[in-house]
Formats: sequence, C-alpha cells, structure tokens
Amino acid sequence: MKKVLLATLCVLAAGCSTRGQVNPDVMQVATTPLTCSNATECTLWWQRAQSWVSSHSAYRIEAANDSLIQTEGPMGGKRALAYQITKASNKDGTATIGFAAHCDSSLGCKPNPWEAGADFKEFVRSGAAAPAAAPASPGSDGASAPAMATPSSLEAAPAQSVRAPGDAPVSQ
Repeated sequence: MKKVLLATLCVLAAGCSTRGQVNPDVMQVATTPLTCSNATECTLWWQRAQSWVSSHSAYRIEAANDSLIQTEGPMGGKRALAYQITKASNKDGTATIGFAAHCDSSLGCKPNPWEAGADFKEFVRSGAAAPAAAPASPGSDGASAPAMATPSSLEAAPAQSVRAPGDAPVSQ
C-alpha cells in the first residue's frame, strides 16, 4: 500500500528524481546568446526562427513581423510550450535573437523549455538540428521536468525566459 501511494505521489510530482535537472551541455547551448553578424545573416536566421516555431509549436503563430514571432498560449493548465521570439538590432549592425518559452502547468512543460531553446538556437545557427520530438498538443500530459535556471544562466541571456512551476519567470 505504501509503495503504491509513493509511486502515485511520484507520478503526480512529475518524477521525483528528475525534477529541475538539465543536461549541462543543453544548458550551455540554451544560454549562449544568439547574435547574427550582418543583415544577410540576420535575415536568414530570422527566417529559420519562424520555420522552427512553425514546426515545433502546438499553438498557432499569432504574430510574425521583423522583430517578433509569437504563438498563442499557453492555455490554462496545459504543458505545451508557447513561444515568443524577439529580434533586437544592435548599434554595431548585429542583432540579438531572444527565445522565450513557457507553459501553464504545475507539472512542468512538454517539451522541456531548456531543450527546446537549445534545439532552436542550433537550428537557427546552422539550419539543422537534432531530431526533435513532435510538438506536444495543448492537452498533452506526457511527463517532463520543468526548466530551472541557475544564477549564472540568468545573467547569460536576460532577455530569454521560461516559466517554472508557480509561474515565476526564469531566464534562459
């Protein structure tokens, strides 16, 4: 009886031992700033950013212009990620592309926002990325550990955020 209760509590807590753990390599890619070096590269990267969001979001894109790509969502209690991608021009002719992903579930997001951020940045930089899981549907209830930030990751890319349990913004 106690084992069944403990197993049930672990499932409800979205995994006892994996909660908040992110592979350091994934964290490094996810927190590295995404800065294009000239107008041609920035245009290409922005096109790739929109392509990535289109193919990875469970929500439809509600805004797409020269400085913002934003999906609908997140919807109440859903684990699917909503995305907000920004492009800010720098005085030196470069531009910084920001990535934000969040869900509205106390059980964590599916996919993991840190992994999504790393995949996004790899795709935008190279045009290719590791195979990603199919986008979660807004009603998906697959298990995934929520993203957690460290103080150093908060300083690494302050314009990029995800939401952790309790709806507190966490930089990525």
